[in-house]
Amino acid sequence: MFGNWRIGSVNGVLLAAYFIPAWTLVAFNIMVAPVHGLYERPSVAVALFLSDHLQMAGMDTVRAAWLLALGRATVVAFFAIYLALLCVPRIRKNGGSDEALGIALAIGSLISFASMIMASKVGEMAALRLHATELLLLLGAAIVIVIERPAAVPQTVEATPPLGLEQAELLHNR
Repeated sequence: MFGNWRIGSVNGVLLAAYFIPAWTLVAFNIMVAPVHGLYERPSVAVALFLSDHLQMAGMDTVRAAWLLALGRATVVAFFAIYLALLCVPRIRKNGGSDEALGIALAIGSLISFASMIMASKVGEMAALRLHATELLLLLGAAIVIVIERPAAVPQTVEATPPLGLEQAELLHNR
């Protein structure tokens, strides 16, 4: 059963097992109560950066929180699509699910990198460690996906029978 699983597929499944529940919960908390959800531990650096450095008002902070929740939900959706595509063996063998994983890794890395920079600007060390760890997980998976290519499908070439006496078959030779 596990003979045709690539290491990148297993790595993607493990990433999805972490990011889907963790980021869904954070995005859901932000959607329910934007300001309260934004000031919870996974997003507190973004909230402090928005209020301290950008001096955003209340409604602008709510919009930024919803945008962050939308970004996290998008990453979760692409990880879910990746898991659904992995269930089909033909797609898994030829690497057809790598596009969904690549999009999730790109958007997730962008969010984690921006959150890490914001955490360093406001001095939130716990948030900085969290976002740096998430960024390293995502970048490591991206490197594995780039380095590991799907197994090449053997090409079957039909052998043409040789011509009699190795002569070219021309119209006047019939």
